[in-house]
Amino acid sequence: MSDGELIETPERTVITTVDDFHDAVEAIALGEGPVAVDAERASGFRYSQRAYLIQLYRRGSGTFLIDPPAIREFAPLQSVIQDVEWVLHAASQDLACLREVGLDPTTVFDTELAARLLGLPRVGLGAVVEELLGIHLKKEHSAADWSTRPLPASWLEYAALDVELLIDVRDAMAVLLKEQGKERIAEEEFAAVVAREEKAPAAEPWRRLTGISTLRADRHLAAAKELWLARDALARETDIAPGRLVPDSSLLVAAKALPTSRRELASLKQFSGRASRSEIDRWWAAIERALTTDEIPVQRRATDTLPPPRSWGDRNPEADARLKAARTALTAVGEEHSIPLENLLTPDFLRRLAWRPPQPETVENISEALGELGARPWQIELTAQPIVDAFVEAHQEPETASDGDS
Repeated sequence: MSDGELIETPERTVITTVDDFHDAVEAIALGEGPVAVDAERASGFRYSQRAYLIQLYRRGSGTFLIDPPAIREFAPLQSVIQDVEWVLHAASQDLACLREVGLDPTTVFDTELAARLLGLPRVGLGAVVEELLGIHLKKEHSAADWSTRPLPASWLEYAALDVELLIDVRDAMAVLLKEQGKERIAEEEFAAVVAREEKAPAAEPWRRLTGISTLRADRHLAAAKELWLARDALARETDIAPGRLVPDSSLLVAAKALPTSRRELASLKQFSGRASRSEIDRWWAAIERALTTDEIPVQRRATDTLPPPRSWGDRNPEADARLKAARTALTAVGEEHSIPLENLLTPDFLRRLAWRPPQPETVENISEALGELGARPWQIELTAQPIVDAFVEAHQEPETASDGDS
């Protein structure tokens, strides 16, 4: 078997040729009901976030494990399933790589999100399957290198089970959502998942380097930037995860040491990684650029990011009081409806309202502000009034204790 082939299993159809792909599309078109979809990437192993395996299951059609690099053109499949409900677990994790190959749903049922809305104690796929279907799933291959070829049979078994049980889970959840009166809530959340735009690339992604905040001198910061950019370019060229070439900790060591020669850089024992010595010229060129550039990065950037809440007590006591009161109020609302606080309302939305609330602090104004931030209608209905009440409470001065109470 060549390195470009996947292992065939008797229970499922593994798709590695265009002819087999078109046969699979025809079979899927003859199926009925929703289609379960999943994708496997090679995060932590590859630079790209592309899909290296796409799994589909539809009742009446069967299970199909598709090798995306071998197929490339997914338009025939998209035309068959684009108007069918897609069932995914944690859809936001897979939609980007699916869209990259031209697969884009109109509607989804997200079983991970539904589990949160239902208040299930655990929302991982294995836990949800066990809770609702009584079936134990092994999840030992979730962090595997799915760019591996050939894929082991045990990995394919794992991948197939990820979709073969999703439709049953979806049906069980639909009943529970109806029983709890959360059908509309789920519909709005699922629609938001499909409509959510991808985040714009960071203007200065090199600032995500772990430990960069410890660099104070300008040249050291410049070295961190140049080393990060050099590593990113190599990672992109080789499609290897950056941390597997040279870890963040090694880049930070070199940036702090700021060696003045190639030999000095090579002698840094803590500058390690599989490409730390084989690409030493690349890293030294980055250091040289940092030592000679006139474009020194600034230490702090202008941003609309709010300060961490732990500092609000000193920086903005009124906002701190509002945030604490609102969190308490919304926690009670979440418990009443069995919805986690982070799903009841995006934490950043609440922080922004507490930091700078609209004036006057009325339900109408709070509702409008929540809508502008991106809150769904059901979230606004459940949270606007409690937020207003909490803000009013936070503004009230504590009563002075009477002599008899002192």
